[in-house]
Amino acid sequence: MTLVQLEYVVAVDTYRSFVTAADKCFVTQPTLSMQVQKLEELLNVKIFDRSKQPVSPTEIGVQIIAQARIVLQESGKIKELISSQQQDVLGELKIGVIPTIAPYLLPEVISAMLEKYPELKLLIWEYTTEDIIHHLKTGVLDCGILATPLTDPNINETPLYYENFVSYISKSSKLYKKKAVDAEDLNDENIWLLNEGHCMRNQVLNICRSTKNNRLQGLEYNTGSVETLVRMVDLNGGATLLPELAIAELNAKQTSKIRHFKSPEPVREISLVTHKNFIKKRMLNALKEEILEIIPKAMKQKKKKDIVGI
Repeated sequence: MTLVQLEYVVAVDTYRSFVTAADKCFVTQPTLSMQVQKLEELLNVKIFDRSKQPVSPTEIGVQIIAQARIVLQESGKIKELISSQQQDVLGELKIGVIPTIAPYLLPEVISAMLEKYPELKLLIWEYTTEDIIHHLKTGVLDCGILATPLTDPNINETPLYYENFVSYISKSSKLYKKKAVDAEDLNDENIWLLNEGHCMRNQVLNICRSTKNNRLQGLEYNTGSVETLVRMVDLNGGATLLPELAIAELNAKQTSKIRHFKSPEPVREISLVTHKNFIKKRMLNALKEEILEIIPKAMKQKKKKDIVGI
């Protein structure tokens, strides 16, 4: 039994395809299939049911794959020990980030990290919270940047900052004349929301518990983009809620439509999350430091703020 064989088995389980797994492992499909078959012959069991599409593990295969992931994680700690002795930040870091954070946080962080750590390779995907958690558990991702708390015993959370929610209100709304709003003010307002599956949608609904989703006659608009929410308010009226970092992307005319909430302001806790067996600590600390470097001091404290659940 070899670590390479275990890597191939885990890859097939992750992608549920021998072809895709081979591509991700940078080998030919016959090579990968042969190694998986050798492992099955050695163990005298079938790890995968190849008659199903997509390929799925057998009952014993599920247990073998789970153990294979543990073995690979533990073996990876040897490289991490060497890296920690060398004091270097190098290698590959796979990051998942939710779409309502990515455009406002990552460009500056990525630029700083690539300049400071030339031997570091960043692979970044925008996913929903549910997908990030799944990919952390299967090893597709090393870490995630998302809203917490998650209350998942298999996921470690390191809070980074506390981002206020602000309301973005059309000039046609009766709330436009207010200097500040509270959640009750929004109860009778038409609110533009993100798609189902986005944690920020759930948070907005938690803030505005009795609000109604904005649906114009003949229109049900589904979006995963904060920028689209802004445009819908600009053109069709109503209101939406935005994360604080998004304000920097607005022009002067749009900024005039921002209304902050009365204290305690609703906030979302943004954290760096990993699987409990995560081992690339040096890379993770480098990412954390660069994020905290660009976050305003006021956003690093949660006093007088109300953390909204997801």
